[in-house]
Amino acid sequence: MDQRPHADVPGMTLPSPRTPDPTTGPRLRWGLLGAGWIASQMAFSLSGTTQEVVAVGSRDGERARAFVAEHAPGARAHADYPSLVADPDVDVVYVASPHSEHLEHALLAIAAGKHVLVEKPMAPTADEARQIVAAAREAGVFCMEAMWTRFLPHVDVLRQVLDLGLLGEVSTVLADHGIRLWPDGPRRLSDPALAGGAMLDLGIYPLSFASLTLGGLERTTGLGDVTDLGVDRRFAFVAQGPSGAVASLSTDMSASTPTTASVNGTWARLELETKFYMPTTMRLVGADGVVLDTMTGDPIEQHRGLRHEAVEVALRVAAGETESPVMPLDETVTILAVMDELLGSLRR
Repeated sequence: MDQRPHADVPGMTLPSPRTPDPTTGPRLRWGLLGAGWIASQMAFSLSGTTQEVVAVGSRDGERARAFVAEHAPGARAHADYPSLVADPDVDVVYVASPHSEHLEHALLAIAAGKHVLVEKPMAPTADEARQIVAAAREAGVFCMEAMWTRFLPHVDVLRQVLDLGLLGEVSTVLADHGIRLWPDGPRRLSDPALAGGAMLDLGIYPLSFASLTLGGLERTTGLGDVTDLGVDRRFAFVAQGPSGAVASLSTDMSASTPTTASVNGTWARLELETKFYMPTTMRLVGADGVVLDTMTGDPIEQHRGLRHEAVEVALRVAAGETESPVMPLDETVTILAVMDELLGSLRR
């Protein structure tokens, strides 16, 4: 088998990221639908960029006002979601409510003629995601799932490595994501009514990573376990892409796992260190085990990484586009359909 020589071959280094500078570019006025933790992370990430949070909505007016005071000074606080999406100063709505409410809230924003960025997963099921996608396409507004990892600099470099064929033929992909969030974590992860469970909250990261690096998902199967309330606690699963390459993936909300990833080819591999879905260190390693190049994650980006997906929205909207080729709507639906099938296997 051909093994490409390494250090002395031009091009066997990591390319530079092409990620747009988040402090420049077209401005959008954002309305945050929800006043929880992820909304606070978005507000913080957008500070110092050309994007502006102009409104925040919550079912609790006092909570909305407190959020604005702490995270978005100068923004308008709304005591309900209909008034938020009707705010004439809002260009785009970031749906940051629990998974179980994404369909209702995304449709509310779309009906008001707003562009939407829906926190991942776009919906608890593929059918609900299809409804969101259909509504957005009919209304002609921009819509995207907020899979923020896809827009980070190190993932853009990974895309380039795959496009250039630096790894040779991709053969296997490995990824895991486990955080001890159960039984003592947020109620939304334990409650079936809130679309709880490990797969939707954590497992979506390795599954989306596999979809990206395999070039799609054609076959999947797995084994898992459920909590006493009936949501998935842990899951190990495998996937196969159109080329025949395979991925070995896992998720667990009852234990902390390495949360690393690798893309392994016939010539070389990419190794992503812990919290692979965040800005992290990534290495290009030859088949002989020699480290050829390293990209170190920016500590600042670890805390402001959501700004990259927001800039993608702004660039696409300014260009008159209604979805992103980096996180296509059809791929979002396909990934959710795979999760439907995997989670359904636990109930059979």
